[in-house]
Amino acid sequence: MDKEKIARINFLARKSKNEGLTEEEKSEQTTLRNEYRQYMRNGYMAEFSNTYIVDKNGNKRSLLKK
Repeated sequence: MDKEKIARINFLARKSKNEGLTEEEKSEQTTLRNEYRQYMRNGYMAEFSNTYIVDKNGNKRSLLKK
């Protein structure tokens, strides 16, 4: 996700607290937040797919169930 979108999310959050948002801005905020959540979820899933737990016997298993 690019810095401009993150800056816009932060701007809308501050404006929401101080002044309130129009219906159009609320819709934009929801869309941007959902896009950010999906971006973060994909990053976590990529990280977890490359993470393994090794037990006492040296057996490796993935954190994700396949």
